[in-house]
Amino acid sequence: MSEELAPETPETAEAEPVKQRKNGLYPGISDELAENMASGWADTELHGLEPIAQASYTAARRAALSARFPGERLVVPAGNLKTRSNDTEYAFRASTEYAYLTGDLTQDSVLVLEPTDGGHEATVYLLPRSNRENGEFWLDGQGELWVGRRNSLTEAEQLLGVPAKDVRELPAALTGATGPVRNVRGHDAGIEAALTDKVTAERDEELRVFLSEARLVKDAFEVAELQKACDATARGFEDVVKVLDKAEATSERYIEGTFFLRARVDGNDIGYGSICAAGPHATTLHWVRNDGAVRSGELLLLDAGVETNELYTADVTRTLPINGTFSPLQRKIYDAVYEAQEAGIAAVKPGAAFRDFHDAAQRVLAEKLVEWGLLGDLSVEKVLELGLQRRWTLHGTGHMLGMDVHDCAVARTESYVNGTLEPGVCLTVEPGLYFQADDLTVPEEYRGIGVRIEDDILVTEDGNRNLSAALPRRSDEVEAWMARLKG
Repeated sequence: MSEELAPETPETAEAEPVKQRKNGLYPGISDELAENMASGWADTELHGLEPIAQASYTAARRAALSARFPGERLVVPAGNLKTRSNDTEYAFRASTEYAYLTGDLTQDSVLVLEPTDGGHEATVYLLPRSNRENGEFWLDGQGELWVGRRNSLTEAEQLLGVPAKDVRELPAALTGATGPVRNVRGHDAGIEAALTDKVTAERDEELRVFLSEARLVKDAFEVAELQKACDATARGFEDVVKVLDKAEATSERYIEGTFFLRARVDGNDIGYGSICAAGPHATTLHWVRNDGAVRSGELLLLDAGVETNELYTADVTRTLPINGTFSPLQRKIYDAVYEAQEAGIAAVKPGAAFRDFHDAAQRVLAEKLVEWGLLGDLSVEKVLELGLQRRWTLHGTGHMLGMDVHDCAVARTESYVNGTLEPGVCLTVEPGLYFQADDLTVPEEYRGIGVRIEDDILVTEDGNRNLSAALPRRSDEVEAWMARLKG
């Protein structure tokens, strides 16, 4: 990549010339070049922009937040770039809380809700267009000629439906602010420094917990995004099946790269590190090294999800016979997991306890393990009482899903795992059986086999809807689907 000059701080952007980068190839900038670069540019301001598709939804979300914390200043940062190495950064991903409340995905931005007599006045603080008078736009590492055009503050106001101001003015404004303040921590050190004597960890955590619980029930926009994510993910799984021969010739990384291409073409990114676990790697729950061999006759556990451009992610798992056909033992284990998943999905409905689908799936798996003689003469009830099935089932049967793959993670226990399902909740149902390669308590032929089946389930008024139903689940349907794709 090209070498740019050193970036300036936001506080000096308007007043001082941009500093040169150390070890840059040019010794300086002539007055003539500076004058030349400052002029002769067309006006590119955009006019009459329509609000983004979710503007009405983000307004409703902010209204709910306002009602929960009357009379308090609320600060929700998007976050800053994170260094990958030296002067290169990771791709930016706005904080979930900020994106949820604004629909904006730009770095260094901050949403502030100022208390008023009638509630709150919302303002988004953003980086404006790059300054052309001091050369920022072509000399700064984050100038627009280096990283691309930003919306002007006026354009942002039209798109987001919220007044916009220059974020470089915010730290000073917050430093002088009075009255109670809450901030979503962990995203912007500069904002936290400006608020250091105005906030408490306890009060800030209450804000974060509220925003986590607000996402438990998805609105119509969010449901549509999750469906879009699942549909793109299904196409990604199809892409993988079509190139399994190339993966066999290389490694699991061919599978990882194939799915990543679909995620970037149909969405923003992968929603989490893809698990492309072939053979015994399938028994490692979060196998993301993806550097192992792909061998005919073994199983591939593919756990992957496309994240949409609005940051909603799918989370789907299929366990596939690499050669297209399950062996008798693979089919027996797979069918047991499928039966457990069917029981779990059936338990997802309005009014059910969140734990019900987990309990239903675990019961089926415990029954199978007892039936196969892996737990001696213990009864299913005793196995479940002691949790002995967990040697091979390992994890919970599902979690909330949304903008984060493990969405609503800091919600209160009484609202989440001890809560009750209602329409609009979206969760995964993902039972599995994992027989480790070194597990001497099971017959040798079981060792190294791992199976998980995972779908994204939306609670509806009268039951549930499988958002990832485009991908087959039953073992015979999986084989037929793979045969069609392989031609």
